[in-house]
Amino acid sequence: MSQKQRVEKLVSAGGVVYRDNGGRAEVIICGRASPRTWGLPKGTPNPGESREQTALREVREETGLEVELEGFIGSVEYRFYRSANSVQYDKTVYFYLMSPTGGDLSLHDHEFDEVHWLPVPEALEALTYDNEVKIVEKSLSLVPGEGVSRPDPIG
Repeated sequence: MSQKQRVEKLVSAGGVVYRDNGGRAEVIICGRASPRTWGLPKGTPNPGESREQTALREVREETGLEVELEGFIGSVEYRFYRSANSVQYDKTVYFYLMSPTGGDLSLHDHEFDEVHWLPVPEALEALTYDNEVKIVEKSLSLVPGEGVSRPDPIG
């Protein structure tokens, strides 16, 4: 007789940080050397933190940049399984559009081996996960001068 599989729900928040570099939009991507992956900065809330606070803190820690929120982009959901504890995780990650206000990429934490600004086409090609590619693509429609609409107000 098989045991019923345990399912846990997880939530994270992060951001698409963008800038205009001579008329070309660039975004931040974060890389790990082993296994080789490229992703967007994101992470788990601390107790009592709002999604927005989590996104700001995680982006600051993982990129070394000070950022400001410009609006909500959307969320992605995915599922993964950890055999070590026989738990299936259903995870939702909430992403916000952000622009840099200070800081330096050299100040990023140990969680990533590399953090880079890349032109959007290169970033889309480099990102490991399709759901994050879609978030970056969606974010472009929210960037002033890059699309036609503004972000949803944060509230």
